[in-house]
Amino acid sequence: MTDRYRTILLFGAPGSGKGTQGKILGTIPGFYHSATGDIFRTLDLKSEMGRKFSEYAGRGELVPDEFTIKLWKQYIKGVELINQFHPETELLVLDGIPRNVTQAKLLADTIDVVAIIYLRADRAKMVERLRRRALKENRFDDASDQVINKRMEVFGRETRPVLELYPKDVVHRIDATMSQIRVLSEIIRILVPLKEAIDGPDISEAVGALDAVPVAVGK
Repeated sequence: MTDRYRTILLFGAPGSGKGTQGKILGTIPGFYHSATGDIFRTLDLKSEMGRKFSEYAGRGELVPDEFTIKLWKQYIKGVELINQFHPETELLVLDGIPRNVTQAKLLADTIDVVAIIYLRADRAKMVERLRRRALKENRFDDASDQVINKRMEVFGRETRPVLELYPKDVVHRIDATMSQIRVLSEIIRILVPLKEAIDGPDISEAVGALDAVPVAVGK
């Protein structure tokens, strides 16, 4: 299908750093970052959708698939209509969706996954990151050890199998324990050819500012 959004999936367990990398990618011309978690957190908690999300997130459980996909499709169509997202020239960077096989299948008619960036780290490192984030951002859904452990279990059981739906050659595994700038450098190395395929060889305006990253991190 030619009307599907060309999409990069940021994939990884809670605390792997995909949200941080997604926000950085979203500042580069030619990439549009959509974080499902941020969309949910902007919901009015007094609304029906907001109350439903809060109920599930507070227990560390996944929001129902139909609810998630409906909300996301409404959002992405909205930002396209107001010209914040230009699918004809931009790659969509998804963070937090699809979270399971059902969601991936529900999105098959909407997104064309051209690459999956799989950020991997050991469990202890990711738990440490989640605790720091909870203290820094008052994200109480991340603060409890019980909730954190539940989220990790859900990722292994529900989310990791999503990888099996896509060709192996689109999955790129990156060590998420490296510094943020090194992780970013690896991601850019993977994404540049994909962007060139859309724009042609001259994309210096989009990624030229990052050309020196591999040199800088080596110092």
